[in-house]
Amino acid sequence: MSTLPAGEVRAGQLEMAEAVAKAFASGGHVAVAAGTGTGKSLAYLVPAVSSHKRVVVATATKALQDQLANKDLPLVVRGLAHPVKWAVLKGRSNYLCRQRLEELERLGEQQQLDAPFDVGPGMAPDVETFDAGATEAEHVARPSGSARAIATRRIGEEVRLLAIWAASTDSGDRAELEFEPSVPAWSSVSVSADECPGARRCPSGGECFAEAARARAAAADIVVVNLHLLGADLRCGGEVLPEHDALVIDEAHELEDVLAASLGVDVSPGRLRALASAARGALVAAGRRAQRGEDTAPARAVEAVLAAAARFEDLLGEAEDRRLPPGLGGEIGDHVSLMVDRLERLGAELRRASDASGGSRGEVAGQGTGPGGGDAAQRCLRALLGVDRCREELASCVSAGSDEVVWVTGGIRPAMHSAPLDVSETMSAQVFSAMPVVLTSATLPRGLAARMGAPSDSTVEIDVGSPFSYKAQGLLYCAAQLPDRRRPESEAAIHDEIEALVLAAGGRTLALFTSRRAMIAAAAVLADRLPWPVLVQGQLPKAVLLEALSSQSAACLFATMSFWQGVDVPGPALTLVVIDRIPFPRPDDPLMAARREAAGRAGFQKVDLPRAATLLAQGAGRLIRTATDRGVVAVLDPRLASASYGPTLVRAMPPMRRTRDRSEAEAFLRGIHAEATGVGPTFRS
Repeated sequence: MSTLPAGEVRAGQLEMAEAVAKAFASGGHVAVAAGTGTGKSLAYLVPAVSSHKRVVVATATKALQDQLANKDLPLVVRGLAHPVKWAVLKGRSNYLCRQRLEELERLGEQQQLDAPFDVGPGMAPDVETFDAGATEAEHVARPSGSARAIATRRIGEEVRLLAIWAASTDSGDRAELEFEPSVPAWSSVSVSADECPGARRCPSGGECFAEAARARAAAADIVVVNLHLLGADLRCGGEVLPEHDALVIDEAHELEDVLAASLGVDVSPGRLRALASAARGALVAAGRRAQRGEDTAPARAVEAVLAAAARFEDLLGEAEDRRLPPGLGGEIGDHVSLMVDRLERLGAELRRASDASGGSRGEVAGQGTGPGGGDAAQRCLRALLGVDRCREELASCVSAGSDEVVWVTGGIRPAMHSAPLDVSETMSAQVFSAMPVVLTSATLPRGLAARMGAPSDSTVEIDVGSPFSYKAQGLLYCAAQLPDRRRPESEAAIHDEIEALVLAAGGRTLALFTSRRAMIAAAAVLADRLPWPVLVQGQLPKAVLLEALSSQSAACLFATMSFWQGVDVPGPALTLVVIDRIPFPRPDDPLMAARREAAGRAGFQKVDLPRAATLLAQGAGRLIRTATDRGVVAVLDPRLASASYGPTLVRAMPPMRRTRDRSEAEAFLRGIHAEATGVGPTFRS
């Protein structure tokens, strides 16, 4: 670390760097809890660069990916004077697909400009299955033909802008766009990994943006990815990421949930409709009569999947928020088996059409003689890949055993999900047994490495603390006097508590809620009672809301779970973090319930309490971001002070001074406000 530019000495950073270097050298593993301000990214990047190994760094947030690639890695390389290549690698759907764009430009088929609200990139459904550009509420009532035409024209204009950008971009990375394309527009010019036939079988494979990114990653010494891409690599048996010698997992507290999602299944009626629509368009392009109303095998295969999707939606509505038994059982199990059969029939039609259009002639398609030539073969092949993948996932839900959980979620986007109950076997077999691994986070739960499959005899677990003086900089206030949440007066009391604290802080507040309903209710009441702007999650994009909180002198931001982590607002713009209640998992959450059952009588201690402690620590960690930040974390849940598990939760949070006296919290906040603004105390009017 001494080779880096001069700065303050951080003992925790040095301790972490030494532990990481030792793990790289010995082939062992290390789990490091490194509090905010430690500088953990440099603490693992310096030994990674010095190790002469090819290292993959996986992190949870795009913000940290950008920081690593644009700030930290250049700093390390300059400081070490060591020639190192690095690259950022993202999932395939983040890159524009030249083949899709060429097909759009050549075929000019309007239906490809209409994509569903709830499906992944690359799926192009019928115009009638989605009203492009509508809000979620507007999807319930389908707009008129004129409204649909207006939306279609808007999406078409976005696609034209994307085509202009494609001619000048070197990366094709969506993140480099100067505008945010709608889901339908981007879906029209991108493909998911499940749909891509691979560079050797694609006419545009030689100039593919995603393949170019993979090539850069394959030539790099340090490759920065996100946790979802790591999960995709594990799911595919190591076919997604380039070969590497070591792995660093930052924000590792999110690893278990991300891997469970990545290794599981997510099938919605909208996805089925999208697949059917993409298949219809491909079949028509290949010269197969598959339009609505036609009595042909291709048309019947498409209609059968659409009909199955409609019934699937009804069945999911009846099973909303329920966990399904092994084998699924009942009508929903029978229907999933029926959908597997219907997707197989549709896949057979696509296979025949692809072969007839030239899709089976050698490694590179594009020599077909049917209508659309190579484009038709490519469209059939892409649609076939998506259909086959969905069929396999549905079949896996039917065959899921006791080590997997299958459940249904409802709402605007009903879906059936499955996830492995335990991801440690996969991690042990594919990761910990193959290379040295570093797990790190500011809120790393104790025992996470063992729970994820790390062998105890070669794994070191350390906590290097934080350089911040939390006892001087912060105050943890628990509103122990508030009434029990089950009493009718509790909500009004919480609103009064927030008002008093925000007035003392002079605004400058991030209020975090465990439910959207509680957030909206509090914002509705307090917007009229507070003299400063009250920003609410959902009004504007997350980045815009955070910029407003940072730049305005006294704004308040009310938000839910997506703001509990990854929010960095240093300085006097944020001096109060309010947490409305302890973030325990919902009792009826199917995956959490299954994990609880597997843990038996220790379910609360092993599942609910660690999860709540980590989230609570993450929420509290939004406050002190630099050595000069000061403020109050206010937890409006009396259980933190009264429950037997309260001390466990408090120990997981930054070690600030503690109080149950609101007047002490208000005085501390008023003092900070006066120092920052030169203005005296703010009192309730």
